[in-house]
Amino acid sequence: MSRLPRTVDVLVVGAGPAGLAAGARLAATGAGTVEIIEREQRAGGIPRHCHHNGFPMSGPEFARRAVNAARHAGASVRVGVTVTGWAGPLTVDITGPAGLERVTARVVVLATGARERPRSARLVPGTRPAGVLTTGELQQAVHLHHQRVGTRAVVVGARSMGLEAVRTLRRAQVAIAALIGDAPDEPPGGRQHRARGLGVPVLTGVTVTELFGRGRLTEVGLRRGDGSTFTVGCDTVVFTGDRIPDHELARRGGITLDPATGGPAVDAEFRTGHPGVFAVGSLLHGVEAATTAARQGRLAAAPVLRHLAGRQWST
Repeated sequence: MSRLPRTVDVLVVGAGPAGLAAGARLAATGAGTVEIIEREQRAGGIPRHCHHNGFPMSGPEFARRAVNAARHAGASVRVGVTVTGWAGPLTVDITGPAGLERVTARVVVLATGARERPRSARLVPGTRPAGVLTTGELQQAVHLHHQRVGTRAVVVGARSMGLEAVRTLRRAQVAIAALIGDAPDEPPGGRQHRARGLGVPVLTGVTVTELFGRGRLTEVGLRRGDGSTFTVGCDTVVFTGDRIPDHELARRGGITLDPATGGPAVDAEFRTGHPGVFAVGSLLHGVEAATTAARQGRLAAAPVLRHLAGRQWST
């Protein structure tokens, strides 16, 4: 099938905090035609479905302001658009509501963010019942789609995302059977202590060994440090944290990845080893606060402008 060829000055892949901030700054400072594409049906990234206090305002409001800022600056924000592959060093094939396109840019900014490892990537054996979620899937189901997620849940992971999962489950009126912690000797005031303060049973020194259930989850198998095993009855389990850079597009483009982070290897100006390709935000480290990712997007605008002005690429 034929593709519609188009050209832009800057193509930003990913409309989360980093991509929107980079696109807004570039459009406002004379970078030319700036287009931001997002595979989700709404722009804004993870903050769209985060209702915790990790933002200057609510997550959804943070996302709305970022999207509005990019559009008001003159950037084009397109949603429901997926990059299917590279057709050249600065050319990508995309598919979306407008059909098949081939877009060539003078600069490509990768801002594809991070994703949580699902149950399969964590190598947890057992059956494949409904009710197995990541934090992001839980938040989208509750906050965006207002879906019923279950009645009794186990949350795996007691770091910040684990506590956010607890709050989301409480909002959805789901009873919490247990929070699986990972710091038996955590000092007072830590997240596990805060979870106990919310009335949540916290289990430490245990690992998830198996999931049980046909059709719907019925139990989570656990193993103590001494090797003994037991189960906790539940119809929902939420695997939290363990976020990794969503580097698939970068990898397919032959961009060198940093073995320590899993994201693209970049210099101090967010430049990858491919001339004209930059990378910002959680794509670089897997875990990045939305405000930090947005700041990186804004900082990347200056080196992008210098490249557009003809500065020689050297890494």
